[in-house]
Amino acid sequence: MNLRQWSRDLGLGVRFAFAGGREGWIRAVLTAVGVGLGVAVLLLTTAAPNALEVRHDREQARLDWPFGEPPAKSDRTLLIAQSDTTFRDKDIRGRMLEPEGARAPLPPGLNRFPAKGDMVVSPALKKLLAADDSAPLRERLPYHVVGTIGESGLVGSQELAYYSGATGLTPHVNGAVVNRLETFGDPNPSQEKTDPVLLLLILVVIVVLLMPVAVFIAAAVRFGGERRDRRLAALRLIGSDGRMTRRIAAGEAMAGSLLGLVLGTVFFLAGRQAAGTVEVVGVSVWPSYLNPSPALAALVVLAVPTAAVLVTLFALRGVVIEPLGVVRAAKPARRRLWWRLLLPLGGVAMLYPMIGQGHAGGDFNQYLVSGGVILILVGITALLPWLVEAVVGRLGSGGVAWQLAVRRLQLSSGTAARMVNGIAVAVAGAIALQMLFAGVDGDYTKATGQDVSRAQMQVRVPDGAPLGPTALKFADTKAVRKVTALWEGYLGDSSWKSQDGPQTLGALAVGECPALRELAKLPSCKDGDTFVLDGGGTSNDGPILNKPGRKLYFEQSSDDHSADVLWTVPPGVKKAHSVKGLTDWERDGFLMTPSALPKAAEKRVSGEIYLSIDESVPDAYEYARNTAFRVDPLSQPMNWTATRSDTKFSSIRTGLLVGAAGVLALIGASLLVSQLEQLRERRKLLSSLVAFGTRRRTLGLSVLWQTAIPIVLGLVLAATVGITLGAVLLRMTDTPVDVDWASVLAMTGIGAGVVLVVTLLSLPPLLRLLRPDGLRTE
Repeated sequence: MNLRQWSRDLGLGVRFAFAGGREGWIRAVLTAVGVGLGVAVLLLTTAAPNALEVRHDREQARLDWPFGEPPAKSDRTLLIAQSDTTFRDKDIRGRMLEPEGARAPLPPGLNRFPAKGDMVVSPALKKLLAADDSAPLRERLPYHVVGTIGESGLVGSQELAYYSGATGLTPHVNGAVVNRLETFGDPNPSQEKTDPVLLLLILVVIVVLLMPVAVFIAAAVRFGGERRDRRLAALRLIGSDGRMTRRIAAGEAMAGSLLGLVLGTVFFLAGRQAAGTVEVVGVSVWPSYLNPSPALAALVVLAVPTAAVLVTLFALRGVVIEPLGVVRAAKPARRRLWWRLLLPLGGVAMLYPMIGQGHAGGDFNQYLVSGGVILILVGITALLPWLVEAVVGRLGSGGVAWQLAVRRLQLSSGTAARMVNGIAVAVAGAIALQMLFAGVDGDYTKATGQDVSRAQMQVRVPDGAPLGPTALKFADTKAVRKVTALWEGYLGDSSWKSQDGPQTLGALAVGECPALRELAKLPSCKDGDTFVLDGGGTSNDGPILNKPGRKLYFEQSSDDHSADVLWTVPPGVKKAHSVKGLTDWERDGFLMTPSALPKAAEKRVSGEIYLSIDESVPDAYEYARNTAFRVDPLSQPMNWTATRSDTKFSSIRTGLLVGAAGVLALIGASLLVSQLEQLRERRKLLSSLVAFGTRRRTLGLSVLWQTAIPIVLGLVLAATVGITLGAVLLRMTDTPVDVDWASVLAMTGIGAGVVLVVTLLSLPPLLRLLRPDGLRTE
């Protein structure tokens, strides 16, 4: 068949779609909405790489520490201090700026430096500061807002950030909190090699999120199948042959998909603008980030109509279209199982060679990974129609509603399976990913050792601030239950100024008796006591630092040129038994009460305050942070956590949650459109049953049973395939297979919940259809 004939037949199908009266337009619009939702997600996906790249570039462009040797003070240098904070679990990026000359570099997004007492804020932070319940934050940021940070200085539209003016930062330059720099950004960025397991996670996340979209598009182009069959029979009656008729049907589907491309573009543009006003799992973007790759967008434009034609031709391959009707109305031939099993088995075969690679076994082949996961998930769409047909064919008698539902499913099990395919694929992929994330979580989530049952926040005392009075300020702070204040440092067996430095070190902690009891079991304690801990100051040759009369040197920084401060181990020093301290490790070395510490050594130890917070008090942590700010504006209180996750691993998990939220929205919307299309096709049948006296309650229950039976079968199949895929992926990462049944049930429950919401939303249209006047026709 030549290309001209194909074009003519497809064009005729397009004309039928748009010139077929009200029914044609409704069918085309329903198809277009289903396809459009999928296209919008595909366009968003093609824009995601650009969004991530722009976010990364913005982050790199505003890096604010010197790379290499710190520059000397000049009219081109800027002092910048980190003043990050947190407000109600939201991180706020803060920087204090002090230009040292007229040519000091401006941070991206600013057009001038704020004066001391002023600040420039992000739009989201400006809105947060203006909120009625943000008084604690306004107390912590007591600056006058004089402008907003431009888009080039923010990684997302909802990022909370500010730059404030400052003076007197020079004495605090330390290369950690306060830096001197001549330019922002890394002049020589390096590409870090990504962990193979993380690459595997990224690949599987992408495939799992996109597969339901492809399934929904394939289902959407088949809307109106039964009415289309009657039109095709009419075409055969007026002289078209079977092949021509199928091509005309494919043209109708292509028309809906082309209209879907237009609607999808509209949905995408609307979603693109809306994306600038929302934040999902802590991630936000600017609309300008979401620019689809031209090549990928062109691929979507070509692939969607092509897929519509191919899916339609494939669906009609076994349908005999005759002038007097379509043979599909008779009982179809039983579906064969053997070739449907080849798809998931082929996927497992593609993944099998990579089993056991793990972290040290090299990179995973991205083509084999993508192809294998796709085949396994596509296998669901092939197996589900067979499963639905096999089960409903054996269902027996029951109530009237049950019999109506079962008979309908027996006649059109393929249509019921198509509605469920997308949700089944999404649930199976989610289960597999959840198993994979849970299995490798231990490799990327480490225990911090922080005992969160005894303290929930840690604050470093600034140099020169007295520990005791500072601790009293926190003790007087609302919602602070307990304050543990300690000076910490080290003692060495020789001067820290010597070429090799001390050979043996002993840790030192100084504090009041209650604070020292957090670290050791003390025989007795009063101010002036000194204790040596089990194993304090030992080496391979045994204890050498804790001998009475031994002279020890207090820790001294390399840029401190003052005289050594020595301490002599007193005779009769008390011994104490170490216990797991606040940071879950048993200390060695020495403990001192405040009056036992030499006055000259007070600058050789650093003060740390550990706070126990009463979390039942609203904004409990905010009061402690405000006290820390009053003690030192450069203070950065640290919330304690029992575990800490790898940044890249957390980012991938966050990306999965963001993508899953979008796919779930697509699932719900597409299912609703599909359900409404099914109800529209059955309008006359339902109206006929009502006219003959069938109760509306019975018909409503029958429709619910028609939805529930395929959904249950689909979720059972999804759980089975998901667990299998998850087990294979875990073996690929050389991780023991462990099924988290709670997660499996949770993912399955979420899928069932989406279907329940869609069913409830479809009840009002169903009730409107259950009226005898639905028999009227023109």
